[in-house]
Amino acid sequence: MRARSIAAWLQAHAQPGDRVLLLFEPGLEYIASFFGCVMAGMMAVPAYPPRQHASRPDSRVENIVRDAGPSVILCSAAGPERRASCASGELSRLPWQGVEDLSSELACGWRPPQITPDAIAFLQYTSGSTSAPRGVMVSHSNLIENQRMIQEACGHDAGSTFVGWLPLYHDMGLIGNVLQPLFIGARCILMSPSAFAQKPVRWLRAISKFRAHTSGGPNFAYDHCVRRINVDDCEDLDLSSWTVAFNGAEPVRAETMDRFSETFAPLGFRRNAFTPCYGLAEATLIVSCKHRNASVTTAPAPHDAEADDRPRRSTVGCGPAVIDTEIAVVHVETGEPCAEGQTGEIWIHGSGVAQGYWNRAAESDELFRATMANGDGRTFLRTGDRGFMRAGELFVTGRLKDLIIIRGMNHHAEDIEWSVQQVVPAARAVVAFATEVEGAEKLVVVIELERSCRSGLSEIEPIVRRTVAEAHEVEVFGLLIVPLGVIPRTSSGKIQRRLCRRLYHDGELETVTSAFAAEARSVATADIYSTVS
Repeated sequence: MRARSIAAWLQAHAQPGDRVLLLFEPGLEYIASFFGCVMAGMMAVPAYPPRQHASRPDSRVENIVRDAGPSVILCSAAGPERRASCASGELSRLPWQGVEDLSSELACGWRPPQITPDAIAFLQYTSGSTSAPRGVMVSHSNLIENQRMIQEACGHDAGSTFVGWLPLYHDMGLIGNVLQPLFIGARCILMSPSAFAQKPVRWLRAISKFRAHTSGGPNFAYDHCVRRINVDDCEDLDLSSWTVAFNGAEPVRAETMDRFSETFAPLGFRRNAFTPCYGLAEATLIVSCKHRNASVTTAPAPHDAEADDRPRRSTVGCGPAVIDTEIAVVHVETGEPCAEGQTGEIWIHGSGVAQGYWNRAAESDELFRATMANGDGRTFLRTGDRGFMRAGELFVTGRLKDLIIIRGMNHHAEDIEWSVQQVVPAARAVVAFATEVEGAEKLVVVIELERSCRSGLSEIEPIVRRTVAEAHEVEVFGLLIVPLGVIPRTSSGKIQRRLCRRLYHDGELETVTSAFAAEARSVATADIYSTVS
């Protein structure tokens, strides 16, 4: 009834096919509004509320607004107050409607829309921080097919209770923790991301109390539990019902699963419950998943001439392709399939592959409709990720594109670099990349300053850290100032991020000064999944 009332209001104030921006804290109103958009025949655009009292408009939400062109914003009752804080931005020029103010009597005026399977259900933005964000066009058919894939891969039925804390603007939170239980008629218990970030034991207590079958998150979530939970205080917990502990959205670490399994085995957790999986918004959500009750597999990554030559750790298998999906590993240069065990770019063909990027026809053709050399004409999604297949199982080894994945969220290197350039005008060049620290990805920023710059690290560090935290919801772990001309470039002047990262790892990057966050500060309290306020 709540969703129907919202749908009726939208039908009276917008047109079929319009985009509707959702700006909510975690909660049931978010879910009702998403279905209100669906029932109105409009495209939901999941996002999150901009910060109140920020020194400048939230650039990520502003850029999503510019790209999606929504006609209205649905929000909580506090929405108008947030709108007042956006007086200078795109958000201020749109109508904001608090859904709590809508009468249930509106539901009588709802009219069933004409929806086809290929109609776009919502736009999933993979990077809200970029000046040119990408909105993945997910159709109704994509959603239904991906729900079938998840159900089959994880063995879900109406008795499979879910517990989730992931944010609802994240594809794993919305599609995996909300739409999947609704699709199969199961029960789902939701908690806020900040509740998990502040006290991760709340997650395990919910799993124990409600006898959850399925729950999970990015790899960092399991590390967070090991670091922050004293298992001696959890003797009353029983994790034996936990059958699918999915682990995805960022690199899956064997060491993390080992530590978690060893720590929580006394509470009934079984290591075989771990379910490494691989997916991406461009494929709606899931692409591959470990078979139920199978053992987690690892394999050393093959030699890869294009990657750096440092020793590689064992790679965790993310299972075979889910139903109605084909995974191909392809030579980047030739477009031909790689041999078994050979590393290349991961390509996807299947009914879960989305329709492309909103308002980006050329990029969509290049990435969503790739064809193999001497192939049969079928089109594939080029993921930009590297990996290999072994015995029918996918192993993900890294990324082709300069994408930084920290705590399950994607950050384009150029977006972070652009933000730093705006607040450090004397920066001749900026490079951002991820580095691994104790099994977790951390952000490093390298700044090359003009010779005329009088500022030192003490002046630059606070503003860089604050800017990146506000604009991208990620902490700068390492900040390095290097002399002019040190950042490596190609002959045409393009920055070589990978080479810069290798020089940093090898201790060969000439540095004027540097500053690193204390590990205690960089671990989880400023989590990107905490509620934005």
